[in-house]
Amino acid sequence: MLTLKLITEETERVIAGLEKKHFSGARQAIEEVINVDKTRRQAQTELDQNLSAAKKLAAEIGMLMKQGKREEAEEVKAKVATLKETSKELENKKETAEQELTRLLCQIPNIPYDEVPEGTGAEDNLVVKASPSPSKGGENFLTVAEFNKVWKPLTPPLEGTGEALPHWELAKKYNLIDFDLGVKITGAGFPVYRGKGARLQRALIDFFLDEAQKSGYEEIMPPTVVNAASGYGTGQLPDKEGQMYHCEVDDLYLIPTAEVPVTNIYRDVILDEKDLPIKNCAYTQCFRREAGSYGKDVRGLNRLHEFSKIEIVRIDTPEHSAESHKEMLAHVEGLLQKLELPYRILRLCGGDQSFTSAICYDFEVYSEAQKRWLEVSSVSNFDTYQANRLKCRVRRTATGKTELCHTLNGSALALPRIVASILENNQTPDGIRVPKALVPYMGCEMID
Repeated sequence: MLTLKLITEETERVIAGLEKKHFSGARQAIEEVINVDKTRRQAQTELDQNLSAAKKLAAEIGMLMKQGKREEAEEVKAKVATLKETSKELENKKETAEQELTRLLCQIPNIPYDEVPEGTGAEDNLVVKASPSPSKGGENFLTVAEFNKVWKPLTPPLEGTGEALPHWELAKKYNLIDFDLGVKITGAGFPVYRGKGARLQRALIDFFLDEAQKSGYEEIMPPTVVNAASGYGTGQLPDKEGQMYHCEVDDLYLIPTAEVPVTNIYRDVILDEKDLPIKNCAYTQCFRREAGSYGKDVRGLNRLHEFSKIEIVRIDTPEHSAESHKEMLAHVEGLLQKLELPYRILRLCGGDQSFTSAICYDFEVYSEAQKRWLEVSSVSNFDTYQANRLKCRVRRTATGKTELCHTLNGSALALPRIVASILENNQTPDGIRVPKALVPYMGCEMID
């Protein structure tokens, strides 16, 4: 969550940032926070004064009793009792204000960085790069709406195959994924992978983890259920509880991403500056209710309730986090290049950013059969927003003082849409061509 220091010292910048993110009632929300904080601080000041006065009076009682001034001592006792009652009221007032302050702060999203473009939704996101690219230099600074008008695949794919088949038909044709069996066992959105389909999943997981290890990430194998404190720490609670599977008896949540358990390793921790940046990666199953998702855009692997994903997480100093973000973006782009998939990189506009991110880039792969782009990764810098909730701090080597860290994470990568894109973009009359980078993991060059 935003710090009180930022809100009180840079009020107008915070309000402008929230308005850029199209947060309704930004000024009113910030003014309410400031007013509640004033109430809290005033109650604290009065409480401190009361406690100090009561302590001085308590010292007087003993002196008066020694002097035989019992009546005066009783009067002072009465004053102390009154101060204690007032102190209880002030303590309650302070605690109520603190609780209200936390509630209000949890409802306010992170503010975007200056380089985040203006915009209200997906069509206003900025395409910063695409491969293959419609421009000569390979760099694009077009909105998604503008880019879609000029985008054309580099070469006509699927030569000799006729019309491209969508991945759900290819999965059935080559017996790779059984969606109907998943419905029987669990329900819609829980596919069953089998044969070479299961092997492709395992190949991608191993490939992504190996690439992360080469890039210096320590592998973590975390739990796939977390407590409410962990959900709060990374911002899933109380904002996204409706999208999470909740085990009510034990009050535990199935994770929507490995970001949650891995980042929470550093909850209530003070890290040494020399140990940053910390680089972790994790493969987990992820669970999302995806309430309200219907229609053709959720068909096949496009949107699932359970899926595999490799997440990369970094904890860093404020001055180095922008460099860490660039390195993470380069890592994800390298994976897509090695998988030989057509991709584009989007810098999300203010209105399309997540609740917790300060800046976010999405990676999308092109679906030849569906004629649309599928998101496969979001790589975000959260600035101090998560760290403030987590109470994750860095101790500076030079001064010994502590300050909030920056947290970052990204998918590297989510499997379902990568599988969909591999199947759709590599279909041939003889089967599905396996990208060269995956051949050592698959043990074959074709899925037939």
